[in-house]
Amino acid sequence: MKKYLLALFLIFSTYLSFAQNQLQVQSNEKGLYIMHTVSPKENFYSIGRLYSISPKDIAAFNSVDMSKGLSIGQTVMIPLNSSNFSQTTEKGLPVYYKVGDKEGLLKISQKHNNVLLSNLREWNNLKSDVVSTGQKLIVGYVNATGQPQATVAKSEAPKQEPVVSKQAPPTTEAKSDVAEKKPEPIVEKKQNVITEPKKPQQNTSSATTNQQVAVSGAGYFKGQFDQQSKKIGTNKDLTVTSSIFKTTSGWQDAKYYALMDNVEPGTIIRVSNPDNNKAIFAKVLGEMSGIRQNQGLEVRISNAAASALNVSDTDKFIVKVNY
Repeated sequence: MKKYLLALFLIFSTYLSFAQNQLQVQSNEKGLYIMHTVSPKENFYSIGRLYSISPKDIAAFNSVDMSKGLSIGQTVMIPLNSSNFSQTTEKGLPVYYKVGDKEGLLKISQKHNNVLLSNLREWNNLKSDVVSTGQKLIVGYVNATGQPQATVAKSEAPKQEPVVSKQAPPTTEAKSDVAEKKPEPIVEKKQNVITEPKKPQQNTSSATTNQQVAVSGAGYFKGQFDQQSKKIGTNKDLTVTSSIFKTTSGWQDAKYYALMDNVEPGTIIRVSNPDNNKAIFAKVLGEMSGIRQNQGLEVRISNAAASALNVSDTDKFIVKVNY
């Protein structure tokens, strides 16, 4: 159930970024396309489902081998064709074109599959075929699976440039009998930066307890680890290769996080540095599989966690994991 909720969260965050960022059409000798920046856990198949297009079409359009996978922050071209792109209806998300120097509506139509001039006028609330350099015009609509019908104001598009980096919204998890779960941090694509959402208000006694846990050095999640151990025990004791991902959490609140395969998201793990026997407790956010940058690694911990362990090597290092 938790894996299902995590998958829904990742999909929802991607869709929300569509609403916040304009999709700008580009073209080459193969045809029209838009750009997509790869997020954690994304692959050719999930991106294909997202844009209603075959993953093989994406690989072919980018002239890459599907078997080699994708990297976090990598940009790929998403082809716009009859399977996912409409220039006759307003169903889907608007795709914009930035008007070049000395371009008129007819030339813009010819550059974009000869889309009807009447559609260009209607979608962009134009009273004539005269357009301005730098103006952004809707030239069609891309079908992103699961995205509600876009409501487009019939006016000139905002002047802001398309934003490549996408940031997901915070989400909260339901209360369980193990411990009260806090809103998970959100991974921002390109730089693998994790930002901590606003904490819900706590009563004075709870806040004091949390502060005491943080000051202990082991981290905010130590109490949850103790409860988890009493409930299900600890039967995993591993020595693994680790690396670091960046986070804004943990420096003040001692909330440490980890990415690890074959461990259910939400599980609290004990991570120790065999060089000095220092230990912290981290919450697992998700898995690492399918991402080329994680090859040779079995776990990633937040940079705040690595600092608490006095890890000197920021590339690869050995830690012990217990849960």
